[in-house]
Amino acid sequence: MQNLPSTRLNVLVAEDGLLNQRFALRLLENAGHAVTLAANGVEALEALRHKDFDLVLMDVEMPEMDGITATQAIRAQESEGSRVPIVAVTATGDREACLQAGMDDWLPKPLSISRLNRSIEKVIARTAA
Repeated sequence: MQNLPSTRLNVLVAEDGLLNQRFALRLLENAGHAVTLAANGVEALEALRHKDFDLVLMDVEMPEMDGITATQAIRAQESEGSRVPIVAVTATGDREACLQAGMDDWLPKPLSISRLNRSIEKVIARTAA
């Protein structure tokens, strides 16, 4: 079994699908992380205005505001030196488009705990450096 990241993270999951929300919530909470859910990009931006997160898992295709647009808005609002890691989570999204929008990594759906942990470790190591 994959080792779990040892750091407890405050994670925002932006996902419109209820099943995917529950699955991500279970994976992250079982790994010891605190999770806040947002059903679309608008809710994700609102959550980020009120709370600091260590990581955002961003669905690409959501109603009201998709993950690409939400990521671009987040990056536009960030001040120098404060960049929240954003990982795309998508069944159909284009990896290059996600990275060009400012996302730090890309995960295919359905999420797996081993891929999620590798992505968390990679993104956290990159932002800590």
